[in-house]
Amino acid sequence: MAYNRKNITDFIKTGLWEIDTSSLSRFKALAVWSVRLFIVVFREVTEGQLTLRAMGLVYTTLLAMVPLLAVSLSILKGFGLHNQVMEPFLRKFLAPFGEKGAEITSHIISFVDNMKVGVLGSLGMALLVYTVISVIQKFEGAFNAIWRIKRSRSFARKFSDYISILLVGPLLMFSAIGITASFTSNTIVRKITNIEPFGSLFYVIAQLLPYVLVCGAFTFFYLFIPNTKVKFKSALIGGIFAGILWETTGWGFAAFTVSSTKYSAIYSGFAILLMFMIWLYLNWLIILAGAQIAFLHQHPELIGLKDKVLYLSNSLKERLALIITFLICYNYHHNKEHLTIHSLINYLRLPEETIDKMVTLLKDNGLLIETNEYPPAYIPAKEIDTISLYEIVSVVRSSKGEIHLAVKSASSIPEVNIVMESLDDSIRNTLGSKTIKDLILSAGK
Repeated sequence: MAYNRKNITDFIKTGLWEIDTSSLSRFKALAVWSVRLFIVVFREVTEGQLTLRAMGLVYTTLLAMVPLLAVSLSILKGFGLHNQVMEPFLRKFLAPFGEKGAEITSHIISFVDNMKVGVLGSLGMALLVYTVISVIQKFEGAFNAIWRIKRSRSFARKFSDYISILLVGPLLMFSAIGITASFTSNTIVRKITNIEPFGSLFYVIAQLLPYVLVCGAFTFFYLFIPNTKVKFKSALIGGIFAGILWETTGWGFAAFTVSSTKYSAIYSGFAILLMFMIWLYLNWLIILAGAQIAFLHQHPELIGLKDKVLYLSNSLKERLALIITFLICYNYHHNKEHLTIHSLINYLRLPEETIDKMVTLLKDNGLLIETNEYPPAYIPAKEIDTISLYEIVSVVRSSKGEIHLAVKSASSIPEVNIVMESLDDSIRNTLGSKTIKDLILSAGK
């Protein structure tokens, strides 16, 4: 038994990742990929940063819930929909709490009602909107961390995108609840269920509708919130995973709430708050796990990597710098579409973080500049016949990195200095006066 367990452990740690899926059938390759994906996500949940981010978002949600609902309520009042949306939405979200959910809903509604948005004044309203935008920024930060994106949106894009969320979000919420309400209307149910097979079909649709709505909402989050271009298929797969898991977890949590009378005896009035925080934590953990699924689906090359960052040797960094500069300058010279980070990723099939770091390095050293488009594209920062190949290689070789004192002291050894100078002279003489334009002309159109 121990031998079999050891074999299984060894297979999960090494054997599974050494399988060449290209030689397998489509079904077997999908099965291997699915198992790898599950293991990576499980590791992220148990050993990674997802749990810590979920805990942080619980704290953020508790602080921002009333301001966020107050702003949404003020928007819904403009459409005359606040009474039909806010309370049903909270009751739906807190349904796993049973009777306690209604109590929590009434508390939240009373808090929101006590916050008189109309009497806050222009300064108070501005601070309220700033609080909400800051919270959404924290949500974006958690998604960007999963997608390994170092740069956040610009201030202008933050303002426009976040305001769009505040305006569109309540309306989408109303639409979802309105559709659900129409499907559960007694009049409609009586008319349809009396006709077969429409009655059975309606029952199936009514059971699947909550899953569809939740999966659609999560898909929207994964598409819109990360500061990168997310493929719809990847966002949809992450949304389906998170939506199904969210609905299933709601059933389990409802059963747990019913059997948690002993917690009320221990924590008294704080039991509801404790259960509410646990439910928020589970929700955020599911949302972040779905985002991880979407990320790994879009970047399957990272599933087999144990480390979070793809480390390149110095020679590969120099090669990558030359390739990126060549591709960007080639398109610019031939008046083709300017390349973005996403288009470079699709062409080179490398992780976004690796491409982004190299592009940033070339940009910071005056070889590339970023356009004002969205998503931003890149063009040469100067005439391509003035960008020498030696300059590109030198940018990588002289880039700042972690320098230990023991290694730094080697620069004072004359013999080492002679070797490094000789190596630098060899590279300069090999590249000569060649520029990136020479490479482009030799490549043709």
